[in-house]
Amino acid sequence: MSEEMAGESLFSMVDLFILSAAGGFAVYWFFFRNKKQEQPQFKKLSVAPLTRQESVAGFLAKMKNHGRNVVVFYGSQTGTAEEFATRLSKDATRYGLKGMVADPEENDMDDLSQLKDVENNLAIFCMATYGEGDPTDNSQEFYEWLQNGSGDLEGMNYAVFGLGNKTYEHFNAMGKYVDKRLEELGATRIFDLGMGDDDANIEEDFVTWRERFWPAVCEKFGVQATGEDVNMRQYALTVHDDIPERVFTGEVARHGSLKNQKPPYDAKNPYLAPLTVNRELHKKGDRSCMHIELDISGSKIRYEAGDHVGVYPINDPETVEKIGKRLGVDLETVFTLTNVDEEASKRHPFPCPCSYRTALLHYVDIQTPPRTHVLRELSEYASKPEDKEFLLKMTQATEEGKELYLDWVVKNHRNILAILEDLPSLHPPLDHLLELLPRLQARLYSISSSPKVQPDTICITAVLVEYTTKTGRLTKGVATSWLKQKQPDNGHKPTVPIYVRKSQFRLPFKPSTPIIMIGPGTGLAPFRGFIQERDFCHKEGKPMGDTILYFGCRKQSEDFIYEEELKEFCKNGSLTKLYTAFSRDQPEKVYVQHLLKQNKDETWNVLENNGHVYICGDARNMARDVLSTLEQIIMEKGNMDKAKAEDYIKKLQNKGRYSADVWS
Repeated sequence: MSEEMAGESLFSMVDLFILSAAGGFAVYWFFFRNKKQEQPQFKKLSVAPLTRQESVAGFLAKMKNHGRNVVVFYGSQTGTAEEFATRLSKDATRYGLKGMVADPEENDMDDLSQLKDVENNLAIFCMATYGEGDPTDNSQEFYEWLQNGSGDLEGMNYAVFGLGNKTYEHFNAMGKYVDKRLEELGATRIFDLGMGDDDANIEEDFVTWRERFWPAVCEKFGVQATGEDVNMRQYALTVHDDIPERVFTGEVARHGSLKNQKPPYDAKNPYLAPLTVNRELHKKGDRSCMHIELDISGSKIRYEAGDHVGVYPINDPETVEKIGKRLGVDLETVFTLTNVDEEASKRHPFPCPCSYRTALLHYVDIQTPPRTHVLRELSEYASKPEDKEFLLKMTQATEEGKELYLDWVVKNHRNILAILEDLPSLHPPLDHLLELLPRLQARLYSISSSPKVQPDTICITAVLVEYTTKTGRLTKGVATSWLKQKQPDNGHKPTVPIYVRKSQFRLPFKPSTPIIMIGPGTGLAPFRGFIQERDFCHKEGKPMGDTILYFGCRKQSEDFIYEEELKEFCKNGSLTKLYTAFSRDQPEKVYVQHLLKQNKDETWNVLENNGHVYICGDARNMARDVLSTLEQIIMEKGNMDKAKAEDYIKKLQNKGRYSADVWS
């Protein structure tokens, strides 16, 4: 303190403060505000990290430097759009074009305005729609760019294939928007928007669109097919006789992440949550519904009621063993698959090196029926001509081919093991099979708890999927059958790799706002969290709005899940009303929409008092019927015609007062 006093004659404390502030501002301006302006200067230098980053991210530079003229972007949540993009990129070679696949999240989409500099340029967009008309996680920034963009895309040629589901109200909303917006920005559409429907047969939709799309490309650029389809390996195999020091054992991305856990946790760095509770919710009957509790204490994971939890499952070990035995492979063999295209953004199809067993257990989807492009490439490994012809017939875009694929593969749910067993002459190399099969995806579940009540616990409510196909094979849900086996025992708590995905499915900010929740079966899951939260507020003495729940199941005595909890919430007033529809407890089936119609006066009163309506569950039937019932109530009670009632509901949606969390 004495030294500061001695220097006071030269610099007062105010002077020091001003100089410090000025210096700090200069540092901020130099390093942060001018970061974008300085970036090009650094890119010109031969600095290895930036060169690698540019190589991965710059689709335009890559196209110019390596003679590519087709770029296929994908917006993918489950991997299907990415898979379609890869197939289209491969197709380009058949027409003397050179393609590449690009993730919009990893690229500067402003570069689209310079695509006109590439001769015979073509940008293809495979865009999936997520939830209620939303972009997928990896296309969120691209969606915002399109909304805010005023760039000139004149000279860019494009086409869009959308992936959606007709059971959802906003069918293919993302594909439609991208197709329309690109045209508005000046780009040239060279083929009509394709719309795949995952509720029917999205593979058939894609194949049909693709077969018509490429002739339009040929006409546009004056090119023609080079001849027969050529199956090109995308990845080269390396078998490791000497085991590498770093071998992946099931990690999503970072090596060792499952053993050496480090926050923050997300989709690429899941948290191994101890499973503390796994109890049966059904009282009797031949079906099973699990209530699972996962401990997140100490993980720094935060969630809100209505969010989703992603679970990374493991494939059935018995099925994996059978595939290894059928193909005569030592599953402990350690290998690496490396992209033959050195400039590709994906160096490996999944974390490598790993063992064949690890790849089959953790990284590839061996349960979903393979798509036609897999069958086409596998046909080359059939020693019997009739088997090869049979497989190729299913890949053709003819009515006969589509029907054969739908009947033999889809309807009978033939997974890759079933196909190998039913066609004994088929002997593909396991490494090629692993290249062709899609990645095993995380399963998303609505969280059935509230952080206000259970801050260190995430609850899941899941029905066990298990059925026998027409071929007599027992088929099990990958995630639910895996979770069913995870039982805490004598202090042992098995772990589950998880991450939290934020949702727009949210309670009103004010507890005094009335709400109607409609959730039959496991559609009740997020509403259990909502009711817990309202119960918490109720006990704190906050003014509460009506909290109304519609729940339905088959029989009260069998599958009325959380019955005691719900009745207790009703008893203490946290749940204002509980309407139950037990469809098989009387001669005529009764569903939640029937009860909603009976209570039309109450429903209209909630809507007119700024209330919110939530729907969760089956999109194909229940959600549609509930929406139709609401529309009828609005028409009757509000004296509106159909068009005005639809507009009323759209306004509710825009204000966040009508929300749906549905699945097909």
